[in-house]
Amino acid sequence: MIMKEIDYEQLKIKSYEHWDVYLHENQCYLGRVFVLLKNDEGVEDFLSIEGDVREEFFLIGEEVKAALKILFRPDKMNYSAMSNVSDKIHVHLVPRYKDVREFGGVVFQDQRWGKNYAPYDRSFVLDQSILFQIRDAVKAQL
Repeated sequence: MIMKEIDYEQLKIKSYEHWDVYLHENQCYLGRVFVLLKNDEGVEDFLSIEGDVREEFFLIGEEVKAALKILFRPDKMNYSAMSNVSDKIHVHLVPRYKDVREFGGVVFQDQRWGKNYAPYDRSFVLDQSILFQIRDAVKAQL
């Protein structure tokens, strides 16, 4: 079954006190996730987060980065916090790969290695079962 309408609750990897971690529905960059602030009321943008919320974000970032290194061995990580499409405070963690990776019988190739991750291949669609396998693999590492 191909996921057309995205139910992000199905792609949730882990919930923390202030943040939730989700698998991004487009996995042209194997292991791409985003971290979403649960309550961004009164927070102007990502750089406005403070205190425990900020500390937790960086803890999550390190945990996710370590999990992705174990699972998929990315050569580099990209981070994006633009909030152009969604005004909710969130940050994308985008693993980058020099060489192809394989997971669940699918070959993943970073077509834009050495360049900005965007624009990315929005036509790259995985079967829901593969998305859930990636989600579960990251969840197990966290």
